[in-house]
Formats: sequence, C-alpha cells, structure tokens
Amino acid sequence: MGDQSSLPQAVEDAPFPLTEVDKWVLSQTDEEFKMHDWEDLKHIIETNDLAVLKRKPSDLRRYMAWTAEIKAQYGSMTQYILQHRLPKSWGQPPFTPESEVPFAAASDYKVLLNDWPYGLAPGITHIVVWSRTPISTDPDSGDLTPESRARVERFVKEYFVDALGPGGEDQVLWFKNWVALQSVRTLEHFHVMVRDVDDDVLERWTGERPRRGEQ
Repeated sequence: MGDQSSLPQAVEDAPFPLTEVDKWVLSQTDEEFKMHDWEDLKHIIETNDLAVLKRKPSDLRRYMAWTAEIKAQYGSMTQYILQHRLPKSWGQPPFTPESEVPFAAASDYKVLLNDWPYGLAPGITHIVVWSRTPISTDPDSGDLTPESRARVERFVKEYFVDALGPGGEDQVLWFKNWVALQSVRTLEHFHVMVRDVDDDVLERWTGERPRRGEQ
C-alpha cells in the first residue's frame, strides 16, 4: 500500500469532501491502482454506480493540490472554468441561453477535453460537455429525468457516435453524475468516454489536442 502516514493529513487538507473511494485511492500507489478499462466503464455506467469512478492516486493528489490553488486564486472552481474554459459570451450564472432546449443551439454548449480525467486504460479519452441550458434532473434522486436522458442520448449519437461511422456506438459511453457527485455543481455538464479515437477527431470535437502523458 501507499504511504499511510500522510493519509490523515491529506484528508484533512482536502479542498473538497473526499469520498470513501477517494480515501481508498489515496492509500494506494499508482502501481497498485487498477485503471478503468472499457468493460469496467460500461458496467459502472449501466449500473449507475458512478461513485466508484476514481482517479489514479498521483493524479488525485495533484488534482487536490491544483483545486486548492484554484480556489485560493479564483474563489471557486466555477469562476476558473468560466474565465478560462467556457465562452466569455456565456457571462455569469444564472445564464440566459439562446434556447431553453438543451443542445438545440450550438452556442449553448461547449465540448472540451477533461483536464483531470479518471484513471482510464490506454486508448480511452475523457470528454466533458458543458451546457448553458439547464438539463432537468429528478429532485429526489438527482438523476436525469427520462426526457433529459433522451435529449442527451440524441446529442451524443449525433455529435459523437455518427461522426465515427459504422460501429461508432461501441466507441462511446456517457454519463451524468448525480448532483451529489458533481464537483462543479453550478455549471451544467455531463461526461463522455470514447475509445480508440484519433487525435484529429478529438481536436475537431473539442478544439483541443490531447496532451498525452502530460498534466
């Protein structure tokens, strides 16, 4: 196992509430950590067991340190994302979207690579779709309503799956964290995982080229 002596301090200093999964990850070394492969991701998403998604130990520690710095500099993760990742035209929340229907207007969504992806096996890329238009969730469960799920499904198919051609449906997974699991709750977003997609396609989708092996 990893360095257990530093774990209590890491938990105490965390810039956001750590889940039990996070604490378990921090007790490991990168060598002990098992990356999420495609079948694992499919099972997690199909069973809606999203709380088990985790970052590599070294990435989680770096993410915690980075988050603390960002909050100290910008006041919140939301402000950093608004200033550096999302269109300036969106302004500050509450937003005024061009359309009240999610994904109906291209100016109301932004597709970006995830700066801090989960611990994924080689060949899998983590993308985030940000929406200026609210995506309705069930107030009790925090999960998507059936109508919202259908809208996201349609967007994912048209934007990602269809662009990959025949067999594209086997290269794309998506999920939206329940409200309780979201690290940036004030900005609407959902996650897309793609596998074996070349960098040119990723850049066409996101306007960004993956930084392989960098952070």
